[in-house]
Amino acid sequence: CSIGLDNPLSIPAHGPGEVMKDESQEAESFKEQGNAYYAKKDYNEAYNYYTKAIDTCPNNASYYGNRAATLMMLGRFREALGDAQQSVRLDDSFVRGHLREGKCHLSLGNAMAASRCFQRVLELDHKNSQAQQELKNATTVLEYEKIAEVDFEKRDFRKVVFCMDRALEFAPACHRFKILKAECLALLGRYPEAQSVASDILRMDSTNADALYVRGLCLYYEDCIEKAVQFFVQALRMAPDHEKACIACRNAKALKAKKEDGNKAFKDGNYKLAYELYTEALGIDPNNIKTNAKLYCNRGTVNSKLRKLEEAIDDCTNAVKLDDTYIKAYLRRAQCYMDTEQYEDAVRDYEKVYQTEKTKEHKQLLKNAQVELKKSKRKDYYKILGVDKNASEDEIKKAYRKRALMHHPDRHSGASAEVQKEEEKKFKEVGEAFTILSDPKKKARYDSGQDLEEDGLNMGGRCSLRSSGPGNFFFQFG
Repeated sequence: CSIGLDNPLSIPAHGPGEVMKDESQEAESFKEQGNAYYAKKDYNEAYNYYTKAIDTCPNNASYYGNRAATLMMLGRFREALGDAQQSVRLDDSFVRGHLREGKCHLSLGNAMAASRCFQRVLELDHKNSQAQQELKNATTVLEYEKIAEVDFEKRDFRKVVFCMDRALEFAPACHRFKILKAECLALLGRYPEAQSVASDILRMDSTNADALYVRGLCLYYEDCIEKAVQFFVQALRMAPDHEKACIACRNAKALKAKKEDGNKAFKDGNYKLAYELYTEALGIDPNNIKTNAKLYCNRGTVNSKLRKLEEAIDDCTNAVKLDDTYIKAYLRRAQCYMDTEQYEDAVRDYEKVYQTEKTKEHKQLLKNAQVELKKSKRKDYYKILGVDKNASEDEIKKAYRKRALMHHPDRHSGASAEVQKEEEKKFKEVGEAFTILSDPKKKARYDSGQDLEEDGLNMGGRCSLRSSGPGNFFFQFG
């Protein structure tokens, strides 16, 4: 919109004294030089000459009006507002003065005050098209403000950012809108963007408590809690009643203390206390995603130490929901999956880790999980014989005898055909298991996850139980 200069006013008679005429002429000369520099877009020089004109003749509305226009072109809207207001105090019928005052208010984000100025212009000139358009712009800004306020309460931060971007098109110098946008960007996890907005404001105003608060908020949400506290404290020095900075500072200090106490309890082996402290820390601020992800992972580690493996898995799952790049949580959950023989899930987590960080250690962990998964899909010969994986040769032999007797066909000769078939199948599996586990070479290959049939090893067991009378059996090993 146009914020152009004003035509010279006729010089009023100030009395017979020549000094007054000379001053007025000198002021007009300064103004004309200011106009020339303004036309060349040399706004700094234009500002200097308008200032000289004002110093020479401080009661001329057009001089203040022109300096206001120059300050607006320099982006110094707050200073421009002061000059525009002075111009209409000197001449309430000064249309351009009211327009400039309204435009300054709008640029600074005060749409209500801007609307009053544009309405005053329309009282003076009801056909003024610029005032009509600017009044619509002010109304639009007010609407975006109201929508943003409601959406912030709903925690729809993306929509607030959208509203503030639209409002800032009409109010580019409004720190309040910029701060609200930056705060929402921080709450959305878009920390670099939020930091950039806050830093721009602090370059212009290093004491801006809201900008200091947002800088602290970004650090706080990035789990740089000590640095965050410093910014919150600085914000509270500038504005002791800054409610958000006060709450954030309190939360940051509480989180830091609880987390450190939990870590100490864990190191001391007091897992129950560590669990309680991490749980309390998780209740402090649900918005702090990164810190809470670490707390969930820490609590998951505690649960794994307490052998509460399913709870540990749940905690690690919550951690990666909050931060899907959190490698430590994937590794912890994968180990819990391994410990609970959920090998497919373990492989999935180790694959995610290896895709992110291709280290030898992660490759080996993935390979181990894949081997265990493959082994889990074969017959579990240890389970068939009912022995531990570390069972001795004698224990394996004893277990075989016991299971072979249990499932021997002669023992089930009076049972139904279906039962006889099932017991015969189990009997064969017992023989197969014994054939593998009683042979050191086959056992070693089986334990390592190799496919025994592909290696050309005989999977069939040559063993039998023969009856020498009712209830009497003897073993024959081949």
